[in-house]
Amino acid sequence: MIEAAGSLTQLYLSCAALIGLAVLQSVLAGRDAFDPINRRFLFGVRLMMTLFLGRILMALTGIEAFRMLVLISASLLPLAALVLTEGLLRRHAPKSVKTVVAGGGAVFALSAFWYSDSLDPTRLIGLMAFQCVGFILAGWLILRRDKSTLSRSENAMVVRLGLSLFLLIPLAIGDFLLMRVGLPIQLSALGVLILCWLAVGLGRTHQGHRVTLMNLAIMIGAATLVGSMIGFFAQLERSGYLFAIASIMSTLFVVAILSDARSLRLEEQSLGLLRQLAISQTNDPMAFLRDLQSHALVEGAVVVSDDSLVGLQDDVLDKIFEVTPVLRKSDPPQLGPVADDHITYLFERYSATHIILGMQQPRVLIALNMPSLSASPSAELELQVVQRMAALMSLERRE
Repeated sequence: MIEAAGSLTQLYLSCAALIGLAVLQSVLAGRDAFDPINRRFLFGVRLMMTLFLGRILMALTGIEAFRMLVLISASLLPLAALVLTEGLLRRHAPKSVKTVVAGGGAVFALSAFWYSDSLDPTRLIGLMAFQCVGFILAGWLILRRDKSTLSRSENAMVVRLGLSLFLLIPLAIGDFLLMRVGLPIQLSALGVLILCWLAVGLGRTHQGHRVTLMNLAIMIGAATLVGSMIGFFAQLERSGYLFAIASIMSTLFVVAILSDARSLRLEEQSLGLLRQLAISQTNDPMAFLRDLQSHALVEGAVVVSDDSLVGLQDDVLDKIFEVTPVLRKSDPPQLGPVADDHITYLFERYSATHIILGMQQPRVLIALNMPSLSASPSAELELQVVQRMAALMSLERRE
C-alpha cells in the first residue's frame, strides 16, 4: 500500500509541477515572449516542463524510453540557469564557467540516449554533481554581482533566482540519492513550484523580499502542520507523513500560483485602460468618451447627454459633481435629501455602479455598471483619470 501511495504521490507532484510551469510559461509569454530575459527564462521553464512530462509519461505508460526526456532536460538545466543569470546580470560569465557548464551539459545529454539504467548509478552520481556545480556557479555569479549596475527590480529578480537555486540544490540531490537518503519520493517538484511562485510574484512589485519570504514560510509551515496532523490522526508511518505534507504543500503552491497569475491578468486588463488613454489621438471629449466604450473594462458604458437629464435640477447636479466627479453607488456623497434623490435616480435609471462627469458644458455623464471595480483601487483611480482627461478636453475646447 505504501509503495502504491509513493507512486501516486510522485505522479501527483509531477503533475502539480507541470501545471505550475505551464502557468509560469503563460505569464512570461503574455508579458513579452520575445523579450531577451523572457526568452532565456522560457528556455529553462520548457526544459523543466519536458523533465516532468517525461516523469509523468514513464509513470503512466511504463515505457523506459521516456527516460531520455528526463535525462536530457536534467543535463541542460545548469546551462539554462547560467544563460538566465547572464541575462539578468547583463554580463557574460567567465569563459571557464561557460566551458564547464556547456561541456558537461553536452556530455550528459548525449549519454541520455543510452536510456537504460546500465550506466547507473555512475551516470546519476555524475549528473548530480554536475547539476550542483552548475547551480553553485550561477549562485556565485549572483552573489558577486555589482548591485549598483542593476535597477531595484533587476536586483529583486536576481535575488529570487538565487533563492530558487538555493532551494533546488538540496532537493535535486535528494532526487538522485533517493534510496540512499531514505526518501520515498522525489521532492524537486516542490522546489520547482516555489520557483514558479516566486517568478510569477515578480509582477507584484509592491511586495518586498521580507513579505515574500514571510509568505513562503507561512505556506511551508501551514502545509507541514496540516500534513503532520493528518499523519498523526491516521497513525501513518514516516513515509505517510512525507506523502501527506508533500501533497498538501504542492496543492497550496499550485493554488497560490494560479491566484497570483489571475491577479496579474486582472491588473494588466485594468492597465489597458490607462494605455488606451495614453494613445488617444483626439482632443474632442465626446470622441474620446465614445472610444472608451470599446474598451473591455468600460464595455457597455452609457453616454448620458444633457437632454436626458431634463427634470433634474442643474444647481443640484452642479453641487454633486463639484464634490464628487466620479460617483460610486457604494459610497455616495452626503449632500442632503434633494441631492440624495438625484443620486438615487441616476443610479437606478441607468442601472449603474459608477457615474462620471464627462463634460460640464453641455453636461455629459458616463454611466457604468461594473461591480468588480468597487474592490479594485487601481481601477477606481483610472476612472478618475478618465474623468479628469475628459474635463480638461472640454475646458480646452471652450477656451
